[in-house]
This record gives sequence, C-alpha cells and structure tokens, in this order.
Amino acid sequence: MPANLIVAALFLVWDALFTMRGIWGFNEAYITGIKLFNLPVEEVLFFICIPYACTYTFYVWHKYVYIGLRSTSLLSYFLVTLLIVLAIININKAYTATTFILLAGVLLYLQQTKAGYLADFYVVYTIMLIPFFISNGLLTGSWLAEPIVWYNNAENLGVRLGTIPVEDTMYGMLLLLLNVSVYKWMRQKGTISVKQNKLKVVTPIGKHQ
Repeated sequence: MPANLIVAALFLVWDALFTMRGIWGFNEAYITGIKLFNLPVEEVLFFICIPYACTYTFYVWHKYVYIGLRSTSLLSYFLVTLLIVLAIININKAYTATTFILLAGVLLYLQQTKAGYLADFYVVYTIMLIPFFISNGLLTGSWLAEPIVWYNNAENLGVRLGTIPVEDTMYGMLLLLLNVSVYKWMRQKGTISVKQNKLKVVTPIGKHQ
C-alpha cells in the first residue's frame, strides 16, 4: 500500500492537470458527482484499486511462476527508441509526448540499472492487457452509447485500438511499472535494514566476557 499510494499521488496530480486543460474528461452521466481535487472519486479509487491488484498479480507471478524473458535489453531499447521518436515527432500533443517521454525515461533507467524484475514485468503486463482491453474498452465507449472517459484527439495520435487511444497502453504500462518499481525498491530497503540490524548483534565469542 505505501508504494501504491506514492505512485497514485503522482498520477492524480497529472490527472488533475490534464483534466483542467481538457485533454481528457469524464461523462457526468456515469459518475456519482462526488469529486476530490476536481476528479471523480471513481477516478481516485482507480489509481488505488487497479495498480494494487496488478502489483499483486506481478508478485504472485514473480514468486511462483518463474517464467520471464531471458533478456530484456533488446525489447527495452527498442521501446525507448520508438517512444522517444514518437514523442519528438508529436511534441505538441500533450498526452502522447508526456506519456511516451516518461515511460522511455523509466524504462531506460531500469534497463541501465539492470532491474532483474523487468523480465517478469514484460510477461505479466502482456497478460494484463487482456483485462485491460475489456475494462478500458468499456470506459472509452465500447458497448455503451457514450464513453465514460473522453479524450481530446488534438492531444493524442488519434489512433484507437477499438475505442481505446493507443497511448493508454503505454500509460498503463507506466502506471504499473512505477507501482512495481517503488514496491521492489521499498522491499529492498527493508531487506537491507533487517540485514544491518542482524549484523549489529553478531559479535565474536567471548568479546564481552
């Protein structure tokens, strides 16, 4: 939960700014009308519930399945290059440029620091795309008369996967990757702390006699 809430706070600031600028918005017919910082309470809960469930899925896969990529370098650098090129070409499109630059930066950092969990993350995220297309398809208007979440196409590529802006796939990857990364970082910090505490109580036999 601490990792989840830290990342949620960052994305909620981003979300609020883009909502105020009209880059995306919400259909009042589908929400309660209760808002926090100009965001529907449903949107706030989205950034807590969905990443928490996905991080738990990653945890179970990482701990019990052990099926990941042998190497992530080629995929990571391909994605980074593609994202940066598309962001530069579409620098005037806020949703596209912001999402692609941020994701490219995170992927590059994790690849350079040899984050071992990237191999599992890529596999898990690919699996997560199945429920993603169902839930996000519903939010963006699939099977509904109107979308629940609307997008200003002047701020994105205008390419849709069904009703889903293609940027949403990268936005979702960034959201989940940051949740997993902060979670792993906090676990690592906790492990280091425990080892240091254990070291403090190990003394040579007879030292204090």
